[in-house]
Amino acid sequence: MIGKIRQKLISLEPVLTKQDPVLLCPICDRAIPSSQKDAHHLIPKSKGGKATEYLHRICHKQIHALFTETELANQLNHAAILRGHPDMQKFIQWVKTKPDSFYEKTRKSSRLKSS
Repeated sequence: MIGKIRQKLISLEPVLTKQDPVLLCPICDRAIPSSQKDAHHLIPKSKGGKATEYLHRICHKQIHALFTETELANQLNHAAILRGHPDMQKFIQWVKTKPDSFYEKTRKSSRLKSS
């Protein structure tokens, strides 16, 4: 089942033509296939955020596996800041070796499991 936000954003986006530019993930800089496109709130909705940007599903899941919503709202509310975090840099180096359509289930950080 598609989430309400992703469903709404997908219904609003224009149909891509061959002349349209390829949508690149601001985290890993790889092309995002439509089957792997996720809308990420730069500031979590629970913290009052409204602005979103498209990411690879695996990149989006990794962000939420590593960081709390408070951390995302207060410190990591931009793709460039997220890319600069050491934990994300390790992930980015790993995921760049994978095909654009690659997806693997992401495990939550042990640091977040106890919260």
